[in-house]
Amino acid sequence: MRDLLLDLIDGAAGRFPYVDARHVRRQTEELTVRNGEPAALGSHEDEGIGIRIRSGGAWAFAAARGSDRGAGEEALARAIALAEGGARAPHTPLTEEPGSRGEYSSHAQIDPFGVSLDEKLALLIPAEAALREQRGVTVGRAGTMARSEEKQFVSSEGASCRQLLTECGGGIAAIAVGRDGAQIRSYPGSHSGSVAQAGWEHVLGLELAANAPRVAAEAVALLGAPACPAGPTTLVLAGEQLGMQLHESVGHAVELDRVLGGEASYAGTSWVRAGGLGSLRYGSEQMNVTADATLVGGLGSFRWDDEGVPAQSVPIVRNGLLSGFLSSRESAAEIGLARSGGCMRAEGFARQPIVRMTNIGLDPGDAGTLEELIGATDRGVYIDTNRSWSIDSRRLHFQFTGEAAWEIVDGRLGRMLRDPVYSGVTPELWAGLDAVCSAPAWRLVSVTDCGKGEPGQLAHVSHGAAPARFRNVQLGLS
Repeated sequence: MRDLLLDLIDGAAGRFPYVDARHVRRQTEELTVRNGEPAALGSHEDEGIGIRIRSGGAWAFAAARGSDRGAGEEALARAIALAEGGARAPHTPLTEEPGSRGEYSSHAQIDPFGVSLDEKLALLIPAEAALREQRGVTVGRAGTMARSEEKQFVSSEGASCRQLLTECGGGIAAIAVGRDGAQIRSYPGSHSGSVAQAGWEHVLGLELAANAPRVAAEAVALLGAPACPAGPTTLVLAGEQLGMQLHESVGHAVELDRVLGGEASYAGTSWVRAGGLGSLRYGSEQMNVTADATLVGGLGSFRWDDEGVPAQSVPIVRNGLLSGFLSSRESAAEIGLARSGGCMRAEGFARQPIVRMTNIGLDPGDAGTLEELIGATDRGVYIDTNRSWSIDSRRLHFQFTGEAAWEIVDGRLGRMLRDPVYSGVTPELWAGLDAVCSAPAWRLVSVTDCGKGEPGQLAHVSHGAAPARFRNVQLGLS
């Protein structure tokens, strides 16, 4: 495959300043058990070749399904035709990047595609059954997913990179229905559970069946729980809820193509200014955010991005000030950065790479454990699992809901509260950050449905954080 891709770019390299080619082979599987029966089994494989050509300041891209020379030559011919006949754009440079070479495989102790369907059902069926043992649970659901993606990348600048990335995860959810509506509790999270760059051992480690009784009991308890009150309060966020806050109000806002207006037609721009590095106040001095594509297990981890740029750890916010962007070679050059942040990724072979999040994490602080943070909080509300989110096109005004909340009274967790909603403005929320738990409490959570681009692309990303406390947050609609 490497030789074929090199032959393809040789056919265009003399006519254009830059050419790259990617071959991607992807295998996915999803399995769901619902109310005692297998409800869904999806398995899909595809592969193909994508060719990208730089012509002046514009990109031409074409792809073809398959892995033989005919498919590659078809993609190349269409890419050349687009490059020669497309609209002209002012010449803009790319940041310098040595041609990376090598091979890499993410760690997977147990190949999830080597685990039989019977073995997977033997884990899911008891976990889902344990949910429905709780009186009042109407629907129980348990599921797993796996993905394997093999990529070969070459460029006219000498890059030749091959990597194999394996993902696996799962989760459970219990739905209880009462006179006033339905309530749901999920574990480990509501976004496909917990998915990591790992093998089947990750699912085994989640202990789904052992956690099912607690999850089911909480779903039923929510039916009779008091509504979360409205008004300003102290908010402690953890787990998936904090991960989604990072995702929507930080991760998307610092994608440099969005900042520069290149993503305006899909999900908006950004309130962040390109000239704000080192001066724009994003949050309090307790706010330190890092984009790290080198984290073991992160869904936003890799050895090289889809431009052949090595994975990096990029400071995004330091002591509350904007310190970096998620960038490509093109967008980094546009604002005078010396190097791309290595954030270009594409969904499969048939999409052009665009700037995507890596693993966006809130760095640990010194507030100790979650129990110690709660103990140091007189009054407030604690939320750890996301239910829904909404944020405007500039990633500025937002509204988030959680599956459940717990009141904090005199340094202790009190009653469970249903239907928690909080809203605010991004820099105001982060300005209220006054404590982050210490490194032992830091965890990765996963998001498997991050949408961006036109045509649309989905990406898998992870977010790391330890529980954090925010002052003066508006509960209810603002």
